[in-house]
Amino acid sequence: MKSGKVVVLALLITVGAAAMLCTDVEYCTATLNKFESYGELKEFLKHREYGSERFPYLPGSQFYGSMELKAMSADDFSKTNVQVEGVDEADIVKTDGEFIYVISGQKVVVVKAYPAEEAVVYSRITVNGTLKQIFVNEERLVLFYENGSWEETKTFVHVYDIADRENPGLRRKLAVDGCYFSSRMIGDYVYVVVRKTAGLVEDEVDLPRVYPEDESRVIPATEVYHSDIADYGYIFTVIAAVNVQEDEQEPVYETILSGWATHMYVALENIYFAIGYRDKTLLHRIHIENGEISYVADGEVPGTVLNQFSMDEYEGYFRIATTSRISYENNPSLRLPLQNNMYVLNMELEIVGELENIAPGETIHSARFMGDKCYLVTFRKTDPFFVIELGEPYDPKILGELKISGYSNYLHLYDENHVIGVGKETVPAKQGDFSWYQGVKISLFDVTDLSEPKEIAKYEIGDRGTDSPVLREHKAFLFAKEKNLLVLPVSVAERDNPNDPPYIPGKIVWQGAYVFTVSLSLEEKLVLKGTITHIENDDVHDTEHYVTRALYIENVLYTISNNRIKMNSLLDLSEINELGLNE
Repeated sequence: MKSGKVVVLALLITVGAAAMLCTDVEYCTATLNKFESYGELKEFLKHREYGSERFPYLPGSQFYGSMELKAMSADDFSKTNVQVEGVDEADIVKTDGEFIYVISGQKVVVVKAYPAEEAVVYSRITVNGTLKQIFVNEERLVLFYENGSWEETKTFVHVYDIADRENPGLRRKLAVDGCYFSSRMIGDYVYVVVRKTAGLVEDEVDLPRVYPEDESRVIPATEVYHSDIADYGYIFTVIAAVNVQEDEQEPVYETILSGWATHMYVALENIYFAIGYRDKTLLHRIHIENGEISYVADGEVPGTVLNQFSMDEYEGYFRIATTSRISYENNPSLRLPLQNNMYVLNMELEIVGELENIAPGETIHSARFMGDKCYLVTFRKTDPFFVIELGEPYDPKILGELKISGYSNYLHLYDENHVIGVGKETVPAKQGDFSWYQGVKISLFDVTDLSEPKEIAKYEIGDRGTDSPVLREHKAFLFAKEKNLLVLPVSVAERDNPNDPPYIPGKIVWQGAYVFTVSLSLEEKLVLKGTITHIENDDVHDTEHYVTRALYIENVLYTISNNRIKMNSLLDLSEINELGLNE
C-alpha cells in the first residue's frame, strides 16, 4: 500500500426513527469504541434491545430578449448539482464535456455526445446486478451495483479505464457484503458506504466480508466500532476508501455497528454524522487533512433533520436546522405542536447559539445555507420563507419572513441576493388547518432587503398530482446562471374539469423537461422557453421514456431518459439529434 495518500473514512450515518434506550437520555452520547473481542460483540447483540423484525433497507415557448449564445470552449458543460463544491456526489448520469455516461437498465452506456450532430454510442458496460450510481474521474469510470437476495446482497465497486471509450478496461474491483447506501468522491478517492443487517444467526454473529479483487476477508470484531445507544435493530456500516487513479493502492475499510442510517453532510475538511433518537439528534465530527483522519468531537441538538441541506459548516461553526415535537413530562401522550429550530455549534460540537420555536405547528420543507445566512421554508397552511442571520454565531436571529401560498422542497442559490425555490402550489382548505397540494411551483425570491424578502416571479405547472424528481433529488435540477437556463423534469397532471375542487387530483397527461429562461434583466424574470418530451404515441405511462436528467455541453441541451438522449439547441430548442441507448 502506498503511504500518505489513503483517507480512511470512518463513516457513521445513522438517523433512526427508533426509540433509543439510555440510562440518562439528557446526557446520552454515542462516542465510538472498538470491540475488544468477538465475544464482546456477540454479547452486545445478544443483550441489547434488538428487535426480531428485520427492517428493509431504505434506499431525495416563448423566448424573451435578444441574447445570443456565444461560442463556448470545450470546457463549457454542466456538472452534477452537488451541495458542496469539491465534494462530488454519484449520480445516474455524468459527463466530461465530450462523452456522456448514463445508466440504462443493467448497462452503463458510453456516448460520444459532442458534437451533437455526430452523437453515437461508443460502448456498453453490462453488469450482473442492479446498477446504482456512477462517478467519472478524468479517464476513470467508477460504477456501483448490487447483486443477490435481500439477505445476501453484495455491493460491487468497479473501476474502469476509459482512455479508449470504445473498449473500457476493468482495472480494479471490490465487493462488500450488504446494500449500497451512498458514496462521495473527493479528489481521487471514492468513499462507498454499504450496510448489512447485524444480528445472531444460529447463535453466531454474521460478520460482514469484503472482497478485494478475487479475495475474501471477514472483518474481525476487533475492527468494528460501536455505539452504546440501543436501537430497534442494528446494521454493520462498512466504508471502503478507494483511490481510483492508483490501481496498486489497496482499498481501506472501516466498519461501524449502529442503528439505521439516513443523512450525512460532508465539507472539504470535516465529515458530520447525525444520529437520531427520540426527539434529538446526536452529532459526530471527523476531521480530514492531508490523508489523515481523526475523530474529534460529538454533541447533540434537539429535534431531527430533514436532509443533508439542513446541515452546513462555515468559518469554524456547524449549523443545523431541526424540527422537534415536545411532550409534557407528566403525560407523554399529550403532545405540543411541532416547532423548528436553528442551532450553531463550535468545532467541539457544543451549542453556542440557538434560535428555537420557529413557525410553531409547522415543519421544515427545505433549507439552504449561504455564508452567514440561512433560507428556511416551513409549511402547514401557508409557506413562510425565513431569512435567518447567522453572522453572529452566538445570537442567530430571524431577519425577515415572507408568507405566500405553497412551499419549496428545494432551494437553490441564484446569486447572493436571489434564491430559486421548487415545490408545490397549495390551496387552503375551507375547513381545517391545512392546504391541498396543487401543481409544481417555481419561485424566484429577492432577498436584497433581508428584512423584507419578496417573491418576484413564480410559475405553476399542472394541477394536483403534477410531480418532479427535483422535489426529492437535487441532482435532477439543472441551472446555469450564465446561460439564463433552468431545466426541470416534470410529470404534468391535469383535471378533466378545471372547476373541480382542489382536492381532486388530475391525470398524468405529459412527461418531459420544462426549459425556462431565468434573468433579472427581463420584465418577466421566469419565462417558459419550451418543453421537450421523449414520450411516443402519447403513452404517458411508459416510464422508460421519462426524462430524469438534463445537462448541457456548449450550446446544446441534452435530455436523458432510460432509453434515449435527445439533443436540442439552447438558442431555440430546435431538435438537433436523437440517440437510442438500447438499439
